[in-house]
Amino acid sequence: MRPRYLRPSLSLPDIYLYRPPIDFRKQANSLAALVELELGHNPFSGALYAFTNRHQNRIKCLMWEDNGFVLYYKALAEEKFRWPRAGEDLISLTGEQINWLLDGYDLNLMRRHRILHYDSVA
Repeated sequence: MRPRYLRPSLSLPDIYLYRPPIDFRKQANSLAALVELELGHNPFSGALYAFTNRHQNRIKCLMWEDNGFVLYYKALAEEKFRWPRAGEDLISLTGEQINWLLDGYDLNLMRRHRILHYDSVA
């Protein structure tokens, strides 16, 4: 497997997966408001929050880093993220688990997506 450079640290202490799908037009400030108003968490704590869209083919991660929000966005070309279905609206993950999710693993089955190779976008 190739190295991944733009990924959450494996040692990141607080990572939360928000299970309900969100409107993906939301940007950092709107997601921070959701974290604060709906979840009752401090969006400036340095915790990472992961969100998905209704089709579960995109993911956004929000994290405060020193002097601004970092917004990580990934859109899958063909498959879907396997979001956990059962449980609370907010699930705590480890750094390893969020990276598995970004790699396409179904966290329940530990099965990953196919690796795709393209030569052109056109």
